[in-house]
Amino acid sequence: MRRQVCAAVSAGCSVTLSSDRSVLPPGTVVTGKWNGKTYKLQRLLGSGSNGQVYLASCGRSVCAIKFGSEPAELQGEANVLASLDQARKGRGKAPFLLDVDDCAMDERHVPFYVMRYVPGTPLKDYLRRHGSGRIGDIGCRLLEQLAELHEAGWVFADLKSDNILVSRFGRVELVDYGGVTAIGRSVRQFTEIYDRGYWSAGPRTADPAYDWFAFGILWLHALDGNRLLYLAQTRLPQVRSAEDLLKLVRTHARLRPLEPWMEKAFRGAFRDTRDALNQWKRAHWEARRAGGADVSYWMAGVLALSAALGLSWLAVRILS
Repeated sequence: MRRQVCAAVSAGCSVTLSSDRSVLPPGTVVTGKWNGKTYKLQRLLGSGSNGQVYLASCGRSVCAIKFGSEPAELQGEANVLASLDQARKGRGKAPFLLDVDDCAMDERHVPFYVMRYVPGTPLKDYLRRHGSGRIGDIGCRLLEQLAELHEAGWVFADLKSDNILVSRFGRVELVDYGGVTAIGRSVRQFTEIYDRGYWSAGPRTADPAYDWFAFGILWLHALDGNRLLYLAQTRLPQVRSAEDLLKLVRTHARLRPLEPWMEKAFRGAFRDTRDALNQWKRAHWEARRAGGADVSYWMAGVLALSAALGLSWLAVRILS
């Protein structure tokens, strides 16, 4: 992270970001001295062990800005985003990373970077509100993003519901790249219940299979969270296993058709993430053909609209 200086002011007064992670007030203006860009903070989006993320505006554009206390950590995250931007170059996709700078706050330099703002709802909350009918589509979009990440040489590592946002139109985005780790390195940041090491299913080394495992846990947590948490709390560490997780899958009506896919995810048995994506699509297509509940959200809407139009036509015929 370049050692740069910027001013952070709000209502004509200087503000601080101290070790107690006090929240910067709405209206705080951050102006980068070196890059010359000005950001107006609107509200806090989230706070973690390695920094705070705010919704901000830059002119007419909206963005997210992350402040951190450790320059090396934040630079690492910025490097990941820059690497992804490079890999996506030429595909017509918007960049993740918009700016990198430092701030002078409380007589010290606080590094920050600016990224594209992604509106949405955490995955588990989205499914709670809208039902599980779209897990096939959401899973495809998520695996597509993981494939891009893996092909660029990175593993997301801390894959969990809170780090996946779904828009009301079904767009899916990964957020919080603080745990992203280069393939082959030790995982730096993880959530125990999503960690394959916690379930004695593999090492805490960054490889694509680490994300496949967490992807499988993601759906268990979203659709059968109570039993998953009970299992985690009652099984001794030395006897936890992927087989315990598969028993939950087999005894859950919504997840049972996905057992072959989930088993490969928990065993790390895919060739690569593109293979995992293709097999995920196939598993949901076969579930639909077999009359399972996995009808995509847009298809359900089309069927409902068709039924409504049919009833309207019938009513007109009767009245005429």
